[in-house]
Amino acid sequence: MIAETTLPSSGKSTLTKLSIMMFLQFFAWGSWFVTLALALGSNDLGAIIGGAFESAPIAAIFAPLFLGLIADRFFPSEKVMGVLMVIGSGLMAYIAYIAPQGATAGPTIITLMIAYMCCYMPTLGLANTITFTHLPQEQFPKARVWGTIGWIVAGLFLGFSQLSSSLQIFWIAAAASLALGIYSFFLPSTPAPAKDQPLNLRSLLMLDAFKLCKNPAFAVFAVCSTLICIPLAYYYAKTADFLKATGYTEPASFMSIGQMSEIFFMLLIPFFFRKLGVKLMLLIGMGCWVARYALFAYGAPDQIAWMLFAGVALHGICYDFFFVTGFIYTDKTAPKAIRGQAQALLVFLTQGLGMFFGFRFAFGGNFPFTDAKLPNTLTQGESIYGNPPSGDLILAIKDANTGAPDKGSLEQLGGMFGKGYPEGIDQEIVTKNMTEWQDFWYFPMILAAAIFVIFAILFWDKVKTDDVDLEEATKAASPDSESAV
Repeated sequence: MIAETTLPSSGKSTLTKLSIMMFLQFFAWGSWFVTLALALGSNDLGAIIGGAFESAPIAAIFAPLFLGLIADRFFPSEKVMGVLMVIGSGLMAYIAYIAPQGATAGPTIITLMIAYMCCYMPTLGLANTITFTHLPQEQFPKARVWGTIGWIVAGLFLGFSQLSSSLQIFWIAAAASLALGIYSFFLPSTPAPAKDQPLNLRSLLMLDAFKLCKNPAFAVFAVCSTLICIPLAYYYAKTADFLKATGYTEPASFMSIGQMSEIFFMLLIPFFFRKLGVKLMLLIGMGCWVARYALFAYGAPDQIAWMLFAGVALHGICYDFFFVTGFIYTDKTAPKAIRGQAQALLVFLTQGLGMFFGFRFAFGGNFPFTDAKLPNTLTQGESIYGNPPSGDLILAIKDANTGAPDKGSLEQLGGMFGKGYPEGIDQEIVTKNMTEWQDFWYFPMILAAAIFVIFAILFWDKVKTDDVDLEEATKAASPDSESAV
């Protein structure tokens, strides 16, 4: 355990500056990504939802190349982040400007979202570089936690403002991105960490890290980590729609419960890591994905509030026990010289390949560059598990709320976590749609359960688990291109 460092007044000022940076960074992302599907589907842009979500994993794949070839070699980190976010702000503002055109603007929006995320994703690594350059490592959790708080505040703000289903989320993201971009130019100077160093293609392409897969345990871990991100993507892609269909008025604020639980369980990671070990921690994380989708599936027909709440609140265990533990395991397995490569490889496999195919599965896409459909459904009798539900109920809710009088501040505050259908909703539509949602959630539940069993049988490894502290756990939650959702 590393002793607590007392910062001088100048260090406290730096901690405050970097905490604000983290807050703005994740506020900018959380303000639009959480309810992206709901906002697009409610505004004649449902056909591009899958492509819009794919922008994040595509950018996660290429961000390390940008960092390694350009950002880490030639320019100060804070200046690169500032330029990227100012450009990103312009891209997001243009999305907000053309989105009201509806389906005709769809292809352009997808291109712009990919461009925006290619600007945004490198800033995750840049922010970590800036923070570790100017703060002692044991102070990193104090800054990083403000990123999660920023994501939470974004959800609460959307809920209070009743914007979960609105295209205004893109204007909010554009404003937050611009604020971060301008703010970055006032951050402490951080020279390019790899300036004047020879280009190492082996490191850039993670060639040494791939050799870790010669270890059977690590190979099983890497494959299962990639595969588990397929059912994981269903949560990010469809939960906002699902909550809206079950009667929650503002899914953005309700889903912030997941990030609140993430902070809580992050504090417990060192304790559980020492007590339970790597395999059991990873299995608990996987098992909670199974439990989450089971809660959604069995809670859907009667819209059982406690099941839906528990399914969202499990996010803290799902994320911390699997991803944070996974990055700690990788750090302890890889030789010191290639730990950075190993972490980049895990990001590439999970947030890149795994999430890309996960979003394709969730929205019924094809194998890349082919017309062959991905096997994203399972037929059981008259039921088809995994088939995306119709948006009829969500549109009916939107129509029923059209023309409703504006709510006062107290009503808005209560509506952030409120649940109930507006008057005039046909119960037959509710029953039909909830059956569709139940069948839909069965598929990622079964998929996660299958991966759970495979991992439980095939993964066997022993690593030292008695020296993990909060600093290491928090650092593991923020590898260079990792998401916080």
